Amino acid sequence: MKRLMSIILIAFLFLLTSSCATIFKGNSSKIDISSNPQGSQIFVNGNYMGDTPIRLKLESKLTYNIEFRKEGYKTKTFNITNHVGVGWIVLDVIFGLVPVIVDAATGSWYELDQKNVNALLEKQRSPI
Repeated sequence: MKRLMSIILIAFLFLLTSSCATIFKGNSSKIDISSNPQGSQIFVNGNYMGDTPIRLKLESKLTYNIEFRKEGYKTKTFNITNHVGVGWIVLDVIFGLVPVIVDAATGSWYELDQKNVNALLEKQRSPI
């Protein structure tokens, strides 16, 4: 009985000192990026990340400017924004102040608005 009470107490303390979003979701999301035609260079907030198709792990608390570049095609840009997941806030409030502080500080409350980005690139017109 004493051992069971200790286990329950440890589990309860773990829940009080942890945060739901940080534990279950983390502070990043995976985004699948593709283009037609494939092989476009991908720049995220100005930094080259690779060629399509590609899967990137991005921090959920930030917003992103995704740029597709391919020779002979017009550059195409997408913006990925985020929002606060209300469900995470509700769960944190239920478990107390510490989870609220941890999830707010780590940005784990945030979720990116898109999981996939697919660009259809237009050919550039040749000058006359």
